[in-house]
Amino acid sequence: MALGYDGKLYILAFDHRGSFQKKMFGIEDEPTPEQTRTISDAKHLIYEGMVEAVHRGAEAGATGVLVDEQFGSNIPEAAREQGLKLAMPVEKSGQEEFDFQYGEDFGAHIERFDPDFSKVLVRYNPDDDPQMNERQLERLRRLADWLHERERKFLYELIVPATEDQLAKVGGDSDRYDAELRPELMRRAIEANQNAGVEVDIWKIEGIDERSDAEMLAEQTRAGQGRAGVTCVLLGRGASTEKVEHWLEQASPVEGFIGFAIGRSIWWDPLKAFLDGQLEREAAASQIADNYLHFARIYEGAKVH
Repeated sequence: MALGYDGKLYILAFDHRGSFQKKMFGIEDEPTPEQTRTISDAKHLIYEGMVEAVHRGAEAGATGVLVDEQFGSNIPEAAREQGLKLAMPVEKSGQEEFDFQYGEDFGAHIERFDPDFSKVLVRYNPDDDPQMNERQLERLRRLADWLHERERKFLYELIVPATEDQLAKVGGDSDRYDAELRPELMRRAIEANQNAGVEVDIWKIEGIDERSDAEMLAEQTRAGQGRAGVTCVLLGRGASTEKVEHWLEQASPVEGFIGFAIGRSIWWDPLKAFLDGQLEREAAASQIADNYLHFARIYEGAKVH
């Protein structure tokens, strides 16, 4: 099976688990069954926003959800019935080092839900602990091989957190790190994964401020034999609407970028308002649909300029 994906993808991401239960609900420990039901209902509200967006004309074939097994309840099945693309996470939530959520049973869980894309979130800085990086690459190579042997697609969310030394070089300014150091570190991280035999179909990329950096990253994802069809989508990182708009406008015209997989920037505020009693359920879902469709319009509009 050839690497890559040739369609557009506009994914609403709400596979957050550890951070979701802690930051949205203040639950630090393993949630009780009742708490799990509460969290799952909140995720269903996000999904209802996606359904509303579909009813309002979200592009068929490009629209999808990224949702987890733990709190996703019946959403994977409902998304299938709705004709949405389905992506699901493989990684253990909230870990500095990538590992499988379900250990040796990761394959059985993928086959049970049969998602269009199996997703990992990986924190990988090429200048960080080399032994940890090597352990991550070994697990990721195993996953990539397992998926491709079964003609399944691999969606890789790359996060490049700054090391202490890198942050010191920019005076502790995270915005300067993002602008001055992170793009090249991302390129090197992608290259390191490729050199280790971790073959990816779609890279989920942190937003970049300059189009030239988006071009550099897209070029790296396709470097080497057999990668001509590899593509990229942008993530939102919970950033402001204005920041996400800028990232979308920079990346959309670049060959190799096919859309986005955005989460908190779309649903956090409406969901929080609902949970605080400030919005009715339908109004919150409608706001989620508004935000999703807004980013889709921004992306499409930037593509034609």
